[in-house]
Amino acid sequence: MPLITIIGAGPGLGLEIARAFGRKGFDVALVARDQAKLDTLAQTLAGEGIQARGFAADVSEPDTVRSAIRSIRETLGRIDVLEFSPADRTLESVDALDVTMENLQPQIDFYLGGALAAIGAVLPDMIAAKAGTVLVTTGGGSLAPTPVRGNVNIAAAGLRNWTLNLHAALAEQGVYVAFVAITALIGGGRPDAEPAVIAQSYVKLHEEREDAELHYVAYDG
Repeated sequence: MPLITIIGAGPGLGLEIARAFGRKGFDVALVARDQAKLDTLAQTLAGEGIQARGFAADVSEPDTVRSAIRSIRETLGRIDVLEFSPADRTLESVDALDVTMENLQPQIDFYLGGALAAIGAVLPDMIAAKAGTVLVTTGGGSLAPTPVRGNVNIAAAGLRNWTLNLHAALAEQGVYVAFVAITALIGGGRPDAEPAVIAQSYVKLHEEREDAELHYVAYDG
């Protein structure tokens, strides 16, 4: 069975991405900080006939991410799809006028540092197999100005830049990398902003393996 690993898995979009790929025949590895919550998500998926297992790791501590990915490979096998979409609402978000290196660095460490650890851990196997998909997610501020999240968006834009460069660098090696920016109040009531609907875009990106990025817009002021 192919395997998808979701970094930053939660009960919203992460769970729906797991469901969407699970219904396509994928096993699922869920990665987040809280093992108990991961176990609950895995049980939910198991009740729907999707084999899933949780692996605790903290994206702000790269060694734990690398350790979790090693455990996933040892217990479930090679990772065919990696989806990276962590969030940490405890990190301070500041206006563009208030950005300093002190409030910017934690965002860079979390988004870019976490991605470097997670993606770096799966790429060697994917390159060797000449197959694999990496999907990286941030908010729409990585593309469109949202001054109130000035420091977050610098990190997100940097992650977008690296993802697009990976897309170009790996295209001839059979590994597909794409960036997803979501401008939406996810689960806020609009049909096109429901997690289950957004999750289908991830399946489409993986199956079509064409676009370097998707800006998913479903926001009503």
